Amino acid sequence: SNIVSDSGTASVAVSNVAETLAGASDSGLGGGAGGTSNIAAKSLDQIITAINGNASLDGKIRASSDNGKLRIENQSTSDLTVTGVNASGDLDGETGTATVGGNQVRKNLADQFNDLRNQLDRLSDDSGFNGVNLLRGDRLRLSFNENGTSSIDIQAKDSDGNVRAINSSTLGIDAATAQDFESDAALDAALDDLGNALTELRTQSSAFGSNLSSVQNRQDFTKATINTLRTGADNLTLADINEEAANLLALQTRQQLSN
Repeated sequence: SNIVSDSGTASVAVSNVAETLAGASDSGLGGGAGGTSNIAAKSLDQIITAINGNASLDGKIRASSDNGKLRIENQSTSDLTVTGVNASGDLDGETGTATVGGNQVRKNLADQFNDLRNQLDRLSDDSGFNGVNLLRGDRLRLSFNENGTSSIDIQAKDSDGNVRAINSSTLGIDAATAQDFESDAALDAALDDLGNALTELRTQSSAFGSNLSSVQNRQDFTKATINTLRTGADNLTLADINEEAANLLALQTRQQLSN
């Protein structure tokens, strides 16, 4: 939304708007004679510089020139009320107000973030097999011998060794509100949290991968043992076809001679 003045220069009216946005009696535009607010007339460039240079407005609004008119851009997700604007959108310094809508793009990003967060939880809940869900904190015990004296327990744990589930809550990913996405500093903090969560996921993935390697090694060893035992059993029970054929032929020859 744009709030514009009528020309490239503005007097008390535009200065009052800048003061209202800053939420202070002195926005850095300077004092002087002019109107009931006793503020000197300023050029459009001076007003833009003063608004953009106000620390309390950083990340909230941004002023610029729109074909010689003052443009106020609302960067926050909350609506912005500007005082001193008439019904035509002109700055007159009176009691009229105009509303600049919040940043819809950042609101949508917050909604998308929450949708992805919910999908993460659903994925975690749906990752079970045979009644065991490692991402839910369930324990999977695998026995390596017939009497169960050798086994391995696979379970999700944190850095302190405590059992935990893998979801948005345990990873420190909180639901976002539109206000959380208003400033770049808040977004940077959210990125840091996501980076920490990703590190925890990689650590847990590495632990699961180590367990998988151990299980695969034992599986390969067991398969090799089975093949060795099967070969030995076959040597003990299976007859040599060539030897048995020779014995049969000898037997038949003896029977013929005896007749």
